[in-house]
Amino acid sequence: MKILVGLINGMITGATPILLAALGGTLTYYAGIFNIAMEGMMLGGAFFAVLGSYYFQSWGMGIVAAILGSLLMALIFILFSVVLKTDEFVTGIGLNLFALGATTYLLRQIFQVKGAFSGPGIVSIPSVDIPLLKDIPFLGEILSGQNLVVYLALLATVVISYLVFKTPFGLRLRAAGYNAACLDTSGVRTSRIRVWSLLLCGVLCGLAGAYLSLGYVTLFSENMSAGRGWISLAAIILVNGSPWGIAIISLLFGFSDGFGLLLQQYIPSQFASMAPYVATLVALYVYSVREKKKKA
Repeated sequence: MKILVGLINGMITGATPILLAALGGTLTYYAGIFNIAMEGMMLGGAFFAVLGSYYFQSWGMGIVAAILGSLLMALIFILFSVVLKTDEFVTGIGLNLFALGATTYLLRQIFQVKGAFSGPGIVSIPSVDIPLLKDIPFLGEILSGQNLVVYLALLATVVISYLVFKTPFGLRLRAAGYNAACLDTSGVRTSRIRVWSLLLCGVLCGLAGAYLSLGYVTLFSENMSAGRGWISLAAIILVNGSPWGIAIISLLFGFSDGFGLLLQQYIPSQFASMAPYVATLVALYVYSVREKKKKA
């Protein structure tokens, strides 16, 4: 029973940053932006979360700093892809490389360490115990006691789903991706909608980064996003941007991550760490086969 509870909690832990980043990517997906810069946004958020938490001695300021750091990356993406109209793929690759280099450089210059920085001065995001629910056998160990960001991710799923499909902004967002010319002729500027989608994506990626460095672990290490932004992009593609579909896919990727950690007891950690990426490749293969059948 303890192994099962641990596996489920590991699945939720692994799914949370992927879900948050993918929800942000959903907004840009509907706006007609191929946003592969989520990796860089998440990594920037993770670094600035530690920076804010360490210097202000507050996990709340860590989250604020993470969002601001991720928004900085989003603004760079906006400048090049929306204002200057450069290629989104090239811009995203460049931003990811910039985030990796910048966070590595700042880590060494500010904290004077290489590889990773951790210390008692970093205040982690707390877990939340839900009264009554925590006393229920089995379910209480899963539904209660999770990190605060886990519950925020669930709330974000509901909010993004409502925002995209039930609000005027969501209608304009989808129009920006489906028929930008028609949206422009209606008097709503497509570029403005895309800017807002990227800013909201930056907020969610910043929250995902904060969870990585202040919730998942309490440290920052070089390239600690470790491809989660790419996995988030795969999740969006697999379910065509459906927020609840993304939640399910994220749990599947989270399960592969948790299962990989469990496998480390029996096989070398290098092979176990491959589990979520192998799952991504398998999922994309299934998606490609499904698309070919539809075309046929």
